[in-house]
Amino acid sequence: MPNSSKASPEQYAWWQTGIIYQVYPRSFQDSNGDGIGDLPGILKRLDYLDSLNTEAVWLSPISPSPMHDFGYDVSDYCDVHPIFGTLADFDRLLAALHERGKKLILDLVPNHTSDEHSWFVESRSSRDNPKRDWYIWRDPAPDGGPPNNWLSFFGGPAWSYDEQTGQYYLHQFVKQQPELNYRNPEVLAALLDAMRFWLDRGVDGFRVDVIWLMMKDALFRDEPLNPAWDGINPHARLEHIYTANLPEVHELIRAMRGVLDDYDGRMMVGEIYLPNAELMKYYGAQLDECHLPFNFQLINAPWDAQAVRRMVDQYEADLPPGGWPNWVLGNHDQHRLATRVGPQQARVANMLLLTLRGTPTCYYGDEIGMADVPIPPEFIQDPPAVNQPEIAHIVGRDPERTPMQWDSTANAGFAPAGVQPWLPLAADYQERNVAAQSMDATSMLSFFRSLTGLRQSSKALTVGDYAPVDTGAGDVFAYTRTHGDERYLVVLNFGVHVHLLDLSQISAVADIALTTNMQTTGQVDLARLEVAPNEGLLLRLP
Repeated sequence: MPNSSKASPEQYAWWQTGIIYQVYPRSFQDSNGDGIGDLPGILKRLDYLDSLNTEAVWLSPISPSPMHDFGYDVSDYCDVHPIFGTLADFDRLLAALHERGKKLILDLVPNHTSDEHSWFVESRSSRDNPKRDWYIWRDPAPDGGPPNNWLSFFGGPAWSYDEQTGQYYLHQFVKQQPELNYRNPEVLAALLDAMRFWLDRGVDGFRVDVIWLMMKDALFRDEPLNPAWDGINPHARLEHIYTANLPEVHELIRAMRGVLDDYDGRMMVGEIYLPNAELMKYYGAQLDECHLPFNFQLINAPWDAQAVRRMVDQYEADLPPGGWPNWVLGNHDQHRLATRVGPQQARVANMLLLTLRGTPTCYYGDEIGMADVPIPPEFIQDPPAVNQPEIAHIVGRDPERTPMQWDSTANAGFAPAGVQPWLPLAADYQERNVAAQSMDATSMLSFFRSLTGLRQSSKALTVGDYAPVDTGAGDVFAYTRTHGDERYLVVLNFGVHVHLLDLSQISAVADIALTTNMQTTGQVDLARLEVAPNEGLLLRLP
């Protein structure tokens, strides 16, 4: 795919020009009064999604599951969990999105299943069952303990003992999530069939969970100690060189991409937490793997203008020829954007996300400035927090998964009055909600809608070139986006001080397209450009 604004817009795919919006279905809209969001609820909110100028909706898992890890323990790859609705509900939602010109991306969880999946029920039934080798089984160590020192992300060993068959099975998450054995070609064939099931229904793509973990060391060697471990998260005690990012995983991803390429206009996003040098390999040597290997650098970045600039510039430099960039500021596994950078910087952060070159992915609720919600101990549900209460505040993901704040009525309009939502609501929902912010022309939501509208109407902001601009101010990150004669200058103040900048090397003057304080008219003198604290400027150059 093209990597330059010199290409004609017709050469760009929807997943390059559009904005992806992640919906966590449990928390978006409850339509039946059980306190849990569902597919009919999402269907009711499509006008809202339209108002955000988003191109695609990515749904976190909706498959049948015992919910030991909230859907990431799949018990059937080819159906919908009853709490979310039915396949007919899914088809209605998909058709309605398509009628509006929108796309639907489903979460795909290929690394592991639920221990209640029929495949694993067979596998653990006996050592000679035909599906025994569909999962990773090993004999105990000589002392009877786990086969090696591999650890679970959610605390403790990555192995559980099965009394009936006398072997251990591997799980890098909760014990109810046994890992599939992709060294057995039958497993890959079954996964590809599951992908075809959804593609045949019309799904536009997949976000693939932990795609870089799908292969493990064939020799099951112990992993070395991590000399940089800070003593906090036990999983980080080891260097995971035998359970992550193995070279053989790329063969699996190419097979998955081959299935997608049999259908028109489909795409794949891979969840990958790796540095650039390794991340870029997931595009594929022939751009034949992930369309978008998720780029999480902004989520983990120190919120410092020069650190972010270095990160952006290095990422741009490291992209393979034709590789399309992407950026993410929040998701269901990370603390909320407004909590990480603060409410004043949240607008600056969104201007960054939506004006950098590449595909932005937005997390539901960030457009109204939702923050982490403190979860009382009796309401904690997330497995890593339940299993490791002493570091629940660090590893727990409930705070960023709380119900969407629609209005000031009971339960924020997420669920009917008198119903207990599955997670507590934010204390500020009566003030911070979609209805209130829709009525305020200066609100976070109004800013977000204006910003996405500008982005989607501009070739420079969707597919244009990126170039950094030196400002002389350490707190300020500036860059241009250009496409033909259309040019924008973005100036972002990460700090709390006013800056007077001379950017006359770019142009003498510029017109204000949008600011974070919602000033949308006027002309500025770039030789004496004043940037307020916590301010972002989107300027149209002559």
